[in-house]
Amino acid sequence: AKGPKGKKITLKIAKNSIRLSFDGGRRLDLSHMGITTFPDCILKLADVDELDLSRNMLKKIPSSIQKFEKLRWLDLHSNQLEELPKAIGTLQNLLYLNICNNKLTTQNLPEELKLLKNLHILNLGLNRLDSIPSSLESLKELEEIGLFDNALTTIPNSVKNLPNLKKLNAKRNPFPDSEQEEHTDSTKRVDSLYLVQEKDLCSSCLKMCQDECNKLNKLKNVTPSPSKKPSFPLLLTPNSSAKDNQEEWRVR
Repeated sequence: AKGPKGKKITLKIAKNSIRLSFDGGRRLDLSHMGITTFPDCILKLADVDELDLSRNMLKKIPSSIQKFEKLRWLDLHSNQLEELPKAIGTLQNLLYLNICNNKLTTQNLPEELKLLKNLHILNLGLNRLDSIPSSLESLKELEEIGLFDNALTTIPNSVKNLPNLKKLNAKRNPFPDSEQEEHTDSTKRVDSLYLVQEKDLCSSCLKMCQDECNKLNKLKNVTPSPSKKPSFPLLLTPNSSAKDNQEEWRVR
């Protein structure tokens, strides 16, 4: 039986779906539109910086995806993809790739993923991976990896120890009991977390932040005094004189 026909995307619809991203780039947002086949008309808009095809019913991404040479952000999550084209490796400017919640297996992930040298965030969660693709070991710029809800039994050290990795989410995989706790929270801890780098702060702001940190550190080092039972002398308790006079009080 044929699958659902899906919505037909025209060039006019695609042009009207272009939005400005938070950093001023151009995002082509075709998410949640009931698309079943990759719309070839959007190849005429291949100069966009971001492409969102998430929450559709796509089963295949064509090799023509390579025409999106400027792409920095690609979101394909929540489709029905069973494989990715080798041409994905030509998107050298990609910083973010989300292919979560599809039907991808380890065998159907192209080796060419290792060519995405600038990739910072990769989400492979909610797929059918039974092992970690070796291509991940080459992505030295990765800061976050999503591997949750797959069929993984182990994660190689070569991936866990990537030089820039800050967060690795591998929850809900069938790890052996001995490794379960280790992978439940695989986030690397850092001593200090700044929303901006120190070099980007003016001297007064940096000093203020450092002073606040010093105050917190002092509070941590203070030995708590033994707790004292609170005293409320003005309150009448059940064992006070009120107990003897309660009948009189009720009458009043």
